[in-house]
Amino acid sequence: MGSNGTTYDHDYDWEKDLSELMSTKSGVKGLVDSGILKIPKMFVSSDRNHLKQANSDNDGIENQVPIINLEGYESKRRMIIVNEVLEASRKWGMFQVINHGVQTDVMMNMLESVCDFHEQAKEMKEEYYSHDSSRKVWYYATIHPVLRAAFWKDTIACEFENLTADFEALPKICRKPMSDYVKHIVELKGKLCKLLSEALGLESDHLELMECMEARKLVGHYYPPCPEPHLTLGTVHHTDPYFLAILLQGDIDGLQVLHQNQWVHVPPVEGSLIVMIGDMLQVISNDMFRSAEHRVLANRKGPRLSAACFLYPNSRNNNRKYEPIQELLSDKNPAVYKEISQIEYLKLFSLHGSCSTKVLPHIKL
Repeated sequence: MGSNGTTYDHDYDWEKDLSELMSTKSGVKGLVDSGILKIPKMFVSSDRNHLKQANSDNDGIENQVPIINLEGYESKRRMIIVNEVLEASRKWGMFQVINHGVQTDVMMNMLESVCDFHEQAKEMKEEYYSHDSSRKVWYYATIHPVLRAAFWKDTIACEFENLTADFEALPKICRKPMSDYVKHIVELKGKLCKLLSEALGLESDHLELMECMEARKLVGHYYPPCPEPHLTLGTVHHTDPYFLAILLQGDIDGLQVLHQNQWVHVPPVEGSLIVMIGDMLQVISNDMFRSAEHRVLANRKGPRLSAACFLYPNSRNNNRKYEPIQELLSDKNPAVYKEISQIEYLKLFSLHGSCSTKVLPHIKL
């Protein structure tokens, strides 16, 4: 059995099905558009009893993920907000923010642009289909060859250094909404860096000066309706191998976070954004913060839409080593992790799985 719950059936030609799916350049949506009533075998998880429970009304705890109101964060409420950020980052690795400064229409336009891209005619988007993440813009079905796993989701991704020049590579149908959205996320990132720094007991500009949390990658996820959601997942259980992620989800639920060994539903909250601690932030905080283990369930309803912006060092700092912040260490609280660059951590992540519990032990002192 694979580490993600997929079964290695030696009589089943997984690579053949993978090749056929990739050759269509139409992703999971293409399967749904073809009228299938059963999901292909390459999407089926072996952990079916758990998935049946996960898709029942009784699975998980209803929304207890902290919701933090950022209104007045520069006034007398700041200390309250900092403490809320600290508690959420320690216990959950995830929190939702409201009154964050990103306008509702900007968020709605972002999600609509994700939908517009994925629902346009195949010939309009197939030139972007690729599993080559070195491209500026690429669109793909979610396949993990190492895990021999496929998931019920299509994604458009854009990696960027320059918010103006690099976004010109995006398809015209989603270029302006995505560009506008990221500009607002960059502003929010400034607030979050200050709050997270202060939550760690540091000067408010500490994380910003480390240049470890630049807006570098935007993905737009499209989860088509699934005819057999009890047999598969939209996104496998994982943590994010970066410093921080900011997630916008539409009005269909499915996101869950692992908390105290229970899957907790994270239903959409109108106007909110979800902040998720990544593995690298757990490293430099010396385990004061924990990265969020999360997954997305498949659903008969759809499409489910979401957009995630990942924050990590820019290319000139790709090989810069990061280690537990010196100011957080003491004789009673020594460093837990070795120094490591973002590039090195991504290589480890691809080798050892999709979750910090499997990867972080490899860099522990």
